[in-house]
Amino acid sequence: MKILVPFFAVIALVLLAVIGTAANLHFLFGAVIPYAALFIFIFGVIYRVLKWAKSPVPFCIPTTCGQQKSLPWIKQNKLENPSGTLHVIGRMALEVLTFRSLFRNIKGELRDGSKFVYGSDKWLWLGGIAFHYAFLIVLLRHIRLFAEPTPAYLYILEAFDGFLQIGIPRLFATGVVLLAAAAFLFLRRIYVPQVRYISLAADYFPLFLIMGIAATGIIMRYFFKTDIVGVKELAMGLVGFNPVIPKSVGSIFYVHLLLVSALFAYFPFSKLMHMGGVFLSPTRNMVANSREFRHVNPWNYPVKVHTYEEYEEDFREKMKMAEIPVEKE
Repeated sequence: MKILVPFFAVIALVLLAVIGTAANLHFLFGAVIPYAALFIFIFGVIYRVLKWAKSPVPFCIPTTCGQQKSLPWIKQNKLENPSGTLHVIGRMALEVLTFRSLFRNIKGELRDGSKFVYGSDKWLWLGGIAFHYAFLIVLLRHIRLFAEPTPAYLYILEAFDGFLQIGIPRLFATGVVLLAAAAFLFLRRIYVPQVRYISLAADYFPLFLIMGIAATGIIMRYFFKTDIVGVKELAMGLVGFNPVIPKSVGSIFYVHLLLVSALFAYFPFSKLMHMGGVFLSPTRNMVANSREFRHVNPWNYPVKVHTYEEYEEDFREKMKMAEIPVEKE
């Protein structure tokens, strides 16, 4: 059920867009829903970030797996156990840009009934990095719809993205890579028993959304051609808060737009918020200097304690009767 429910939820969104456009509700799907999704996305992200930022972090809890700064003759692992701000920045940059911790990810298997074996799991890193970078490039390519004139860097980006020169219009590799990577991450959740066990419906829903977005984008570009001039007219109208609904845009575009809107609205309340959460994670953004400085919780309030001297004063006679040694006779 945790797979079928999100799958049919996405199918319901597709049917909703098809039925809605057939009923001439173009303004609802072309303007009202995208504005609402953008509003939810912006304020949802701000709310989550502020909530995380307000969380007290009184202790030094960075994740470490290397030698901490110690004696001068002991070599420190500056990335795994950062002792300065520059080390933390380097660690975060490698984490965000290259998924460094995921690259070192290992898998464990129980073989022959009792033998636990560790192995590499680089396919997960490859699928993850392909998915994220393909998604990023696809988003950057779509900026041409919201900008006039088109930024110069987009021509360079599209030249590299479409270097295969397959078909007319030329094939953009990132669209195919995005769909393939999302499908790989979905199949991994089904195929690996441990991952399938811990996966929830909330994990499958964004994957189905992204696969639907990638698939409808590919269909619009290569199979059922959509009037790109009408799409840009709609996009520019949305940016200028003067939405214009073109009549030349078919229902497949509104399906694509509704799925994108659903992803944007769902984003702040899902695990996809790790995009912003990684920067606020104390296990990643803190300096590991617990040997140099003592970290005391500044929010600790005075507590009345019962010292051993007071304890012995209260129970000395009973302790003697029980032959428990006492400091004062």
